[in-house]
Amino acid sequence: MIFVTLGTQDKSFSRLLEKIDELVEQGLIQEEIVVQSGCTKYTSKNMDVLGFIPMDQFNSYIENCTYMITHGGVGTIMNGINHDKKVIAVARRVEYGEHENNHQVEIVKEFSEQEYILGCKQVDELENAILQLPRFRVKPYISNNENFCKMLEELIES
Repeated sequence: MIFVTLGTQDKSFSRLLEKIDELVEQGLIQEEIVVQSGCTKYTSKNMDVLGFIPMDQFNSYIENCTYMITHGGVGTIMNGINHDKKVIAVARRVEYGEHENNHQVEIVKEFSEQEYILGCKQVDELENAILQLPRFRVKPYISNNENFCKMLEELIES
């Protein structure tokens, strides 16, 4: 099962779902697809499109998916990485009215350059990302929160 998540942004991201539908019709995607669509209204014969779902159900889909296709939000990307899932992230873009600015382009670029995800700055890059999946290896993310907190405590105490 492929889990697609569009987040909770109050703007539509139907371009991504249209592209996924196209790739299903071409035969590139053959697995079951479950979509958490948030505010994006979309109907498809190829996908089970859900609006908003409880967090436990969301996490269950992540745990049980083969891979994720997600918007470029840090929280969802990190959730996938922390579950050792292959993540394809596609940035929402301001020029299509999908977000307030293009910060997701930078987020996707950075995670992709660090080799944590397969990143797509444009929806048209999705096909190539899917074709790269068999060779892509999940890289564990090592948090530096403990060191940061220790440094912050030392700074406050000084």
